[in-house]
Amino acid sequence: MSNIHFSFELFPPRTPEGSAKLPATVARLAALQPAFFSVTYGAGGSDQDGTYGTVCQVVAQTGIETAPHLTCVGSTRDKIAALLDRYQAAGVRRIVALRGDLPATATSASAPGEFHYANELVAFIRETHGDAFQLEVAAYPEMHPQARDPVQDFESFRRKVEAGAHGAVTQYFYNADAYFDFVARCERANLRVPVVAGVMPITNYAQLMRFSAACGAEIPRWIRLRLEALQDDKPALLDFGLDVVTRLCETLLKNGAPGIHFYTLNQAEPTLRLWKNLGLPAS
Repeated sequence: MSNIHFSFELFPPRTPEGSAKLPATVARLAALQPAFFSVTYGAGGSDQDGTYGTVCQVVAQTGIETAPHLTCVGSTRDKIAALLDRYQAAGVRRIVALRGDLPATATSASAPGEFHYANELVAFIRETHGDAFQLEVAAYPEMHPQARDPVQDFESFRRKVEAGAHGAVTQYFYNADAYFDFVARCERANLRVPVVAGVMPITNYAQLMRFSAACGAEIPRWIRLRLEALQDDKPALLDFGLDVVTRLCETLLKNGAPGIHFYTLNQAEPTLRLWKNLGLPAS
């Protein structure tokens, strides 16, 4: 698996307790020598300060490349340019370029600010900073929840790639066929960028249902019903979730996925259990 890359997503801590726990989590994950960490866009996407601070903290602690998420909706060209300069000065060389969450009553076209779509952000970064950053964008094998239909959704992805994205990371999913169908569509459309599979360990039924409703990730009925039945038996739920996600990752790796991006939710143990189950090398 020497040509397969693994990466871990973190979020900026929202509480003093979370801040205190993060270094130990990062240390345990860094021991697996990921290709990079990524850090989401602030607490609820509110601002970039938490992201910047967490990126600098992880790099200082581990020396491992760390990529900030950068969202553009509601922002301006001047603000984004200033953020890019700030990250470049800090030594950042990879960015996850995203549209970001829309205001409750807005559409992409009506959202405030000078950017309305992620492809505009990608194009702007290329225009102002050339190849200074490796640009990752989001992909939705099961369709973005705000897309009109799968065709429109795939065209949105095409525009991001054609604007200059180097690669993509998918929303998490539990249906491997959706991922492989998306990759096949990319190949037919001659979109030659690696599409890394996003995977989230299953640790909490209510949390998973809430996240999935918001992001459009489908929980297959058989998984949902088993999790619902096990929600009051934490050890059994964790074991079942581990088995489900292990089989998913094995299928992805066996059939050519170029990498896996683990949504850790700032917890080391679920990802470490999955890593061990997959027989991946420890440092």
